Amino acid sequence: MLTRRTLRECRALVAGLPMPRPFSVPELVEALARQRGRPIHVRALPTGADVCGVWIRLPADDVIYVEEKTSRLHRDHIVLHEIGHLLRDHPGPGGAHPLARVLPDLSPELIERLLTRTAYTTDEEQEAELIASLIRTAARAQRSWTSGVLGEFETALGLRGSWQ
Repeated sequence: MLTRRTLRECRALVAGLPMPRPFSVPELVEALARQRGRPIHVRALPTGADVCGVWIRLPADDVIYVEEKTSRLHRDHIVLHEIGHLLRDHPGPGGAHPLARVLPDLSPELIERLLTRTAYTTDEEQEAELIASLIRTAARAQRSWTSGVLGEFETALGLRGSWQ
C-alpha cells in the first residue's frame, strides 16, 4: 500500500528529473542517462516474452526491454514504469530466477538485479506506476494550456496546475 511518505518521495524523484521540452520519452531517457552518468539502453523484448517490460541494472549501464508489438503510447508507458523501478532502485527477486535459463551468459548477481513485472511486490509495482503517472503529469504541465471553460475543465480534472 502506498503511503503519503512514498508519494512525497516519488514526487521528489520526478521533480528532480531533467524533463525535456518538448517532452518525449526517448529524450527523457537520454537526459536521465546524462544526469546519472550511466547509459540507459531501450531495447525490444523478444517476441513471445511473458512480460511487457524489464529493467536490468548492469555494472556500467542500464537496459530497459519493452514489448514491441503494442502502441507507441503503451511502449512509452512501459518505459516510464521501468524508469520508476530504476529511480526507486527496486531490488531484484531473490534466488534463482527463471530467466537465468534464457540469459545463461549473465552472472547470478546480474540476474538478481533483473526486474520483471511479474516478480515485483505489489508495493513496488504501485510505486513504479505512480512514478510513470507523475512523469506524464509533469510533462502535461509543460504544455500551453487553454483558457476559459476548457481551461477550467482541465484544472478540475487535474490535467494542469500544480501536481505537488
